[in-house]
Amino acid sequence: MALEFRAQQSANRRKTWLLLGLMFIALIAVIWAVGTIFHFGGLWLFPMAVGFSLIGVWVSYWKSDTLVLTMTGARLIGHDDAPQLYNLVEEVALAAGIPMPRVAIVDDPAPNAFATGRDPDHAVIAFTSGILQVMDREQLQGVAAHELAHVANRDTLVMAVAATTAGLLAIVADMGLRATLFSRRGSDNNPVAQILALVAIALAPLAALLLRAAISRKRESLADATAVQFTRNPTGLRRALETLAADTTVVRHTSNAVAHVWIESPLDGKNKSMFDTHPPLSQRINLLRAMEGLPPSPS
Repeated sequence: MALEFRAQQSANRRKTWLLLGLMFIALIAVIWAVGTIFHFGGLWLFPMAVGFSLIGVWVSYWKSDTLVLTMTGARLIGHDDAPQLYNLVEEVALAAGIPMPRVAIVDDPAPNAFATGRDPDHAVIAFTSGILQVMDREQLQGVAAHELAHVANRDTLVMAVAATTAGLLAIVADMGLRATLFSRRGSDNNPVAQILALVAIALAPLAALLLRAAISRKRESLADATAVQFTRNPTGLRRALETLAADTTVVRHTSNAVAHVWIESPLDGKNKSMFDTHPPLSQRINLLRAMEGLPPSPS
């Protein structure tokens, strides 16, 4: 089992950095495309784009806990509000070797959970009231381990970089496309380069969304494997995911902006396209079953 989750961790980390690299290349391609269409050197756009990207990453990373708590309607609780839950999270945090995070509750009947915070010293792990009602201690331990794995793996930073880069790429592409429609500048350029540049600008936003979703899926898989490392018990998380798979309710207070933070997609129509922020629950369950030495689920 140790080899299984360590192999999964290594593979998902490599794929994450590959996808981030592809997103960065896509940003360079769009900057080149804008420069090509308007017949000027686009090099000056590069430091400006990087500067805006870094500002966006800093803001979304530094304020991530406040933003996510506000958007999800989560309320922070203390030990006396839910002592059993608080003690369970503290136990997993100790096993993970990270500081005890703040704990929050989202008043929502849909079972789900998320973690946020810029680093382990400022982390928050939240549970919906629905998940506390339908899961036993072993399952909640698996869920807590998964969310603390996001904290330990610095997924808030990774997703802040991915989301900000994708947003910046889309903005630059949109500006370039709109300016192209209302400008005749650059008509003496190489027509082949012009066509390639237009294609790059048109496809860039789609590519950014696909890459962002792919990065999120890899971080979810990495968190599953890391959770097993923390608890040495894939059964708890596997049973929790099976409970989530059997449930059809969706979280009321959520949006596409924070869909990636939850343990499963909180949106309608989940796990049905390349734009999904989470791998299919059946795939995640079967990976955990393999770690237990069990055959794939028949469903």
